[in-house]
Amino acid sequence: MKVFPNSTQLSIAMIKDGKVFFYGAVKQKDSIDYVDNKLGVFEIGSISKVFTATLLAQFVVEGKLRLKDDINDYLTAPIKDNTVLLFENLSNHSSGLPRLPSNLDLTSVDLTNPYKTFDEQAIKSYLAEYLDLSGKGSYQYSNLGAGLLGYTLSDMEQTSYEQLLQDRIFSKLDMQASTSKLEQVETGLIRGLNTQGDEVSNWDLAILAGAGGIMSNAEDLSKFALSQFDDSNEAQALTRVKTISLNESMDMGLGWHILRKQPEVNLFFHNGATGGYTSSMVVNTASKDGLIILSNVSPEH
Repeated sequence: MKVFPNSTQLSIAMIKDGKVFFYGAVKQKDSIDYVDNKLGVFEIGSISKVFTATLLAQFVVEGKLRLKDDINDYLTAPIKDNTVLLFENLSNHSSGLPRLPSNLDLTSVDLTNPYKTFDEQAIKSYLAEYLDLSGKGSYQYSNLGAGLLGYTLSDMEQTSYEQLLQDRIFSKLDMQASTSKLEQVETGLIRGLNTQGDEVSNWDLAILAGAGGIMSNAEDLSKFALSQFDDSNEAQALTRVKTISLNESMDMGLGWHILRKQPEVNLFFHNGATGGYTSSMVVNTASKDGLIILSNVSPEH
């Protein structure tokens, strides 16, 4: 942690054979000290995509939709030229959608909170007027795709993305500190830092929350990781099924990246980064091992 500024924190959950161990560290006065921060709340960035994929898998298991269904058949907002967008492709980054919507002008927004103003009207406008699938047919990482997936599932249920998370995942796993709404964080928020050690604004992903809007802590995320080892959880299992191959050593499931270590042994992982935080989660369902690392420093290092 020597290269990181003072006030940097790491919150780590290590899972070994289904048992969880927590570690915390903080840099103060250029010294690294132990801190019990397993309840400290961090932005988890794109790890949120795995939660959005879990919601999708639940809808599939419940018979509400099929992975290869077109969102046109479910979304109330019109889509330019009735362009086909499959649920599966939104979740595994093969829809052809760009990383960000073209009507989100990063030169004119507050870069300390760049997505805050991209609301429901903005995504409807993108779908109706600006939709572009220039990357169709290949893997192209897309925050827009994951955000659109979260929005579509919410629209189907006529509720918010936050409410879907609370009702379908957080409450069932007793993830009491987890939320996509900053105002719901009552205690324990660890302030994000830039590389100089200055506190930065928390990000509001607005309508794209499904791409990276969740805040959580190591204890809650360890519960989500442990749930991956439950063989009876059909939705969790579905997220870990290969949907496309990326290269000789990596596949995509739903949300999860899948690293092939050896025959019958896969590592399921996702990283995250926002303006003041970085995060990583990896699980090995065969050995019931896992690792979660949360930090409150911008990924610019």
